[in-house]
Amino acid sequence: MDKMNILAIGSHPDDIEIGCGGALINYADKGCRVFSLIMTKGAEGGDSDAREREQEDSRQIMGVEKIFWGGYRDTHLEVNMEVISTIESVLRDIQPAFIFCHYPEDTHQDHRHLAQATMSATRYIRNVLFYEGPTTQNFSPQVYVDITQTLDRKIQALEAHKSQVMRTNIQDLSIVEVARSSANFRGIQGRVKYAEAFVALRLFIDT
Repeated sequence: MDKMNILAIGSHPDDIEIGCGGALINYADKGCRVFSLIMTKGAEGGDSDAREREQEDSRQIMGVEKIFWGGYRDTHLEVNMEVISTIESVLRDIQPAFIFCHYPEDTHQDHRHLAQATMSATRYIRNVLFYEGPTTQNFSPQVYVDITQTLDRKIQALEAHKSQVMRTNIQDLSIVEVARSSANFRGIQGRVKYAEAFVALRLFIDT
């Protein structure tokens, strides 16, 4: 595999881990440079300073080189030129070959709005993939990544977000259980043990 720059974009700390953490670890293991852009510090879901520290711990587990912070207010992300320009600024800085972001159909407004802004900002990027999360709707993937070898580290990255592990809004269900179940389900679809699944906005295949 050619060494590439990879960018994952999320609205809140731990969004990226649940959506594409296994794929990012795969890329980092192969020597790619992996970056993340996180638009808010998730203050509505916990102490923002603690969540920033948790994200830093997770970054090291996943092999993410640098976190870019958008600095926006949690639950108030909008689709406007400021947000689009923030994303474009990071794109200019790292020149990614692949982008990962939320799927546009989502019950959380931050996820939904960020996906829409990302579609505008990445209009000249060759490869843009949408990941799923617990609040994603109507997700019909066409792209699968085998994370059988990296699922344990994906789980460790999620566990680094200590304040969020039980914040699934489902009684007695942890985000770790959600991640394992999803990876098993998508793995069955993709005919491997564990997988992450994606919907492609654009995907170029080298021939």
